[in-house]
Amino acid sequence: MTTAYAEVYDPTGAVHGIPTYPWRWAPEGLATRRQLRALGLRPGGQEPVAQVMRLRRRGRAPLVGYLYRTASALPVRPMTAARWRAIEAALRARRTCPDCGREQAYCIPRSLGCCLTCHHRHEHGHGGGR
Repeated sequence: MTTAYAEVYDPTGAVHGIPTYPWRWAPEGLATRRQLRALGLRPGGQEPVAQVMRLRRRGRAPLVGYLYRTASALPVRPMTAARWRAIEAALRARRTCPDCGREQAYCIPRSLGCCLTCHHRHEHGHGGGR
């Protein structure tokens, strides 16, 4: 085992407080949220039981993925008509310009706060506040 793996291999949790494994070394029966989702599962309220860790260069914080027991995971909740309507309404709100009120084909950039047409108009001094 290389020293990089040795730093993050802590199956008892003595160093990191939770059992820790190098990236891709997780034992059978444990999975990350994404892996659970690919299996059609969700954590279902359980706390992480372990973690995988990958060190990065130049003193940057390591990448960490929490692991959950697949045996305790629950099926993903199905999408209902009401949930689809709520998602569609939220996406429509993100596409609607607060200045001109028109729905755009893209989500309004939060950094601009308005559609590109309105931003261009404000930048060049044609009408109004920005």
